Amino acid sequence: MTQVISFIFWLLVVPFCIGLVPVKCIAEKKRNLGVILLAGYLLMWAVFEVITIPAVVWIQYHNFSIAMNIFMVVAVLLAVAGIVLWYMEGKKNEGKTNWLGLGNLKWSEMSLETKIEWFLLFALVGFQLYMSVTRASFDGDDAYYVVQSLMAQQNDAMYKNLPYTGRSADLDVRHALAVFPMWVAFVSVKADLHATIVSHVIMPLVLIPLSYLVYYEISKVLFADKRENRPIFMIIMGLFQLFGNVSIYTNETFFLTRTWQGKAVAGSFVIPMIFLMLFWIFDNDLKKEKIEEKEAAQATGAEKKAQKERKKQAQNIGLWIMLVCVNMTAGVCSSIAVFLVTILLGIAAFCLMLVKRDWKVPVKLGLTCIPNAFYVLLYLILSR
Repeated sequence: MTQVISFIFWLLVVPFCIGLVPVKCIAEKKRNLGVILLAGYLLMWAVFEVITIPAVVWIQYHNFSIAMNIFMVVAVLLAVAGIVLWYMEGKKNEGKTNWLGLGNLKWSEMSLETKIEWFLLFALVGFQLYMSVTRASFDGDDAYYVVQSLMAQQNDAMYKNLPYTGRSADLDVRHALAVFPMWVAFVSVKADLHATIVSHVIMPLVLIPLSYLVYYEISKVLFADKRENRPIFMIIMGLFQLFGNVSIYTNETFFLTRTWQGKAVAGSFVIPMIFLMLFWIFDNDLKKEKIEEKEAAQATGAEKKAQKERKKQAQNIGLWIMLVCVNMTAGVCSSIAVFLVTILLGIAAFCLMLVKRDWKVPVKLGLTCIPNAFYVLLYLILSR
């Protein structure tokens, strides 16, 4: 029972409360329970990277316990800060602010066909979760990634030993900066459960639903005016995942059979999250909102116009912060993912600059990649 409580606390309660911090600066129409959880995981993993990588590189002994104790304190403080912000905002606006997005739930307004489609989706995802847990797949990479988590759990050392033999070894830079196995080890220690069990049983129950949350938010952007198409989109995505095992290298194969590995999270969660953030920041609705706000400001005076501008800027700041956290999460998952998301953002910046005719777009997106630049610089220094 205590293990279940620990998992709920560290994999649901803490990330959700942390997510209340960045969503304070996000437009109310984009807030909901899923977005808060996604924001919480992104911020949590970004903080984990900042704390863990220096410990891996510069602390020789007991670096795992040192890093995890610091992370635990920072994570709890962020969670408390999120609760305080939520309480203060609700008290300030007398409960009128829709912090949790509960007003966006429209189940009662759905047609019978749409409800059936959602039921099919839940059944499809449930089947994937069931198969991932009860038919756990083992491959050669488990001998490295899972064992790294296990050695950190048992030996209180991160990337100090070769997993295949257990002997001391030089720092493996290619893997050591991707600290996702250390986060798995942290969860294992807090729940007092073997890292192999956590990797193969618990992680799919967390990471697969998180990925589908991202797909759902993307569907809300793609079908903003056609809600009935969202479950169809989600079902198609689920079928792609279910029948995508045409090679051992496809993203779908990693998604369901190697879920606990950082590169699987990078392909199934981080890269779709990049697209979602670009949709949110540069969607066409921003132009409509700007026109409506300008008209309202002209009718109510310059002071109200300035207030709305400040509010709009604050809402955009939250999205940019989340994009920075996505970039940092890529480094947690895989070293190569840092290069991939940077290239992806570079291509997006170039295309958006041409479409929007705004040279500031590449500058803004480039600034979000500053953590990637530090990551690559550290990688090159350690490699030499």
